[in-house]
Amino acid sequence: MKIGDKIPHVLGTDNLGRQLTADDFAGKPMIIYFYPKDNTPGCTAEACSFRDGYERLLSMGFALVGVSKDSAASHNRFIEKFSLPFPLIADEDTSLNKAFGVWQKKKMAGREYMGTVRTTFITDADHVITHIITKVDTKNSFAQIVKELGMSNES
Repeated sequence: MKIGDKIPHVLGTDNLGRQLTADDFAGKPMIIYFYPKDNTPGCTAEACSFRDGYERLLSMGFALVGVSKDSAASHNRFIEKFSLPFPLIADEDTSLNKAFGVWQKKKMAGREYMGTVRTTFITDADHVITHIITKVDTKNSFAQIVKELGMSNES
């Protein structure tokens, strides 16, 4: 997906087994962030940064959703362990990753494999993508969003 594209209507099943659609976030701009795996250092730092800035995101009118290919059970453990106040989509078949174009060939230690490329999408209230962050600063992901939107990082 690119800036100017509308996100898919069906987003997927969240950690509570609910089927989420764009209608669940009607009239709200969204932050949808894709990350590789629950309970890994970078993904935990990113989720906790969003957790710490969550109230500010809500006050700015945003809905926040995380997405990885982990299961709902894995997401629930991750949410409980780090007190995450936002839903995580269990994209086990990678259909949402593929729709957003973040399921790509990756390389590590000389090995090639398919995986999620960490990416954050910001939409307007009509769910049209306005910003895409591909160089995610996991420890400062909330501050990165605020900077991308040209807003002050003060509460």
